This record gives sequence, structure tokens and C-alpha cells, in this order.
Amino acid sequence: PEKEYEFVAREGISTVTIQDKEYPLLLKNIFNPPPLLYYRGTLKNASFSLAVVGTRKISSYGKEVTREITRALASRGLTIVSGLALGVDAVAHQACIDARGITFAVLGSGLDDKNIYPSSNKILAENIINSGGALISEYAPGTHPHKMYFPQRNRIISGLTLGTLVTEAPEHSGALITAYSALEQNRDVF
Repeated sequence: PEKEYEFVAREGISTVTIQDKEYPLLLKNIFNPPPLLYYRGTLKNASFSLAVVGTRKISSYGKEVTREITRALASRGLTIVSGLALGVDAVAHQACIDARGITFAVLGSGLDDKNIYPSSNKILAENIINSGGALISEYAPGTHPHKMYFPQRNRIISGLTLGTLVTEAPEHSGALITAYSALEQNRDVF
């Protein structure tokens, strides 16, 4: 147990339980909130937040639209929540950082450096933390990414927000799972 504590501390990972006042209020109010969240960075109770999600195979038009909308929203004080995936998620996180806004990335893996997924977005993950945002997961440090974890994490993305914006997505995609989760949570979808 002490080794695990040292590992978590070295990785800069903190926890918050659903019993804690720091637990995100919007997320607490969904049907199946995770009882424990792991996070790296600053977990603020962002009640004025929007999920921005979409395809990993982003078009140049999708990239520009995502960037433009996200910058405008972030510059007006909305916290932007997404999933750190390639494509729309990464563009949304970066646009928020560029606008000096706060962004949260919800992962389908542990938050330790070895399991940040995709690994090509590790620098983006560091920039999210360094800009005052947070990486969030319900999965313990050391948990490898697995395709079954991503649909589960999508309920957290939508649950942390007032609504979900899908900027570009194919008919069968994780972004639409997030949108359906938002609808089930009685949140707006754009």
C-alpha cells in the first residue's frame, strides 16, 4: 500500500469522492456518477461548462469550426471538457488553452504518465494541467486504456457539463455516445 501511495504522489494524482464538497456538482447529479475520481491538475467545480467532442478523423473544416467555436466559448469563461482523443478533442483542448481558458480532459485509462492515451497527446495533457485545467478519470493509476472504458468515460464528459457540442462526427462514433449520454442526463446537445 505504501508503494502505491508513493506512486500516486509522484505522478501528481489526487482523488475526490462523491462525498467530498470538491466533487463536481453537475457530475454528482447524473444517474450513475463515479464514486471516486482521480485527477491531475486543478479540479474546480466548473458549473459553467460545455463538452466539445467529435471525430478523430477531423476534416480541415471541422478543425477550423472546432477551433473558432471553442476559442469564443472559452474566452467567455466556459470550461471546456473533452476526452483528449485525436481530432476534435485535441483541437478543442488546444483552442481553449490558446484562449487562456480552463479545460478538463476525461480519460478512459489511468492518469499516470505511462497510461495517458493517446500517448501522442502527452504534451497536450501536460499543457492542460499547466494552464489550470485537469485530467480526470474514474480508473485507478496503472489502468491501461481499453476500448470498453471509452464509452463509460463519455458519461463523465457529458455529466461534467451543461451541454455537449458535437462539431463533426460519423454516424457511429464515440462522440454520439457522449451526445446520447447528455440527453439521458437531461443536458443540452448542440
